[in-house]
Amino acid sequence: MTSIDHITLEVADPTAAKVFYTDVLGLGAWVRVRAGEEPTSGFRGFTLSLIVSQPADVRALVDAAVAAGATTLKPAEKSLFGYGGSVRAPDGTIVTVASQSKKDTGPATRQIDDVVIQLGVADVAAAKRFYVASGFTVGRSFGSKYVEFAAAAGTVKLSLLKRKALAKAAGVGEDGTGSHRVVFGGAAAPMTDPDGFVWEPAVTAR
Repeated sequence: MTSIDHITLEVADPTAAKVFYTDVLGLGAWVRVRAGEEPTSGFRGFTLSLIVSQPADVRALVDAAVAAGATTLKPAEKSLFGYGGSVRAPDGTIVTVASQSKKDTGPATRQIDDVVIQLGVADVAAAKRFYVASGFTVGRSFGSKYVEFAAAAGTVKLSLLKRKALAKAAGVGEDGTGSHRVVFGGAAAPMTDPDGFVWEPAVTAR
């Protein structure tokens, strides 16, 4: 089963970005950064989603991100599916934080249960076929609207949904051009998916 070993964000200031993702959000095991200044504007076509156990952890992580320079896109609040919010990190990456629970069970721990990369794609069915052919195993699928792939323990999960739907969920417009500014580590060989997302073998980044 193929899975995402880590993601690499291409940023203008790697030192500041490393502090934000490693020290502020605690994502050092999954998120790496490197210098990159390819032109990009608007929605980059993906979100970095952090799944936690309760609303207190959502608020704690969102507040920490904003205090470290992130911009609020959607304030942390209850929704039909639980509790969550989204921010734009200082480097431009959209980070969402969510919990299926709407009630706290204890004090905030800021523990992250799952890290998910959500891709907003032009054609969910075509992207699904590409990833299945590349060795991914479908965990859940809802027709042409949403696909979630199974992931090995400790790795980053991958999901697909329509670009417009993902942008709306994140609180931004769907338009965007240029580089995605993200590279995924975990492919058996270098590859690029139908929406232009780039993959590298995990061994090249270790």
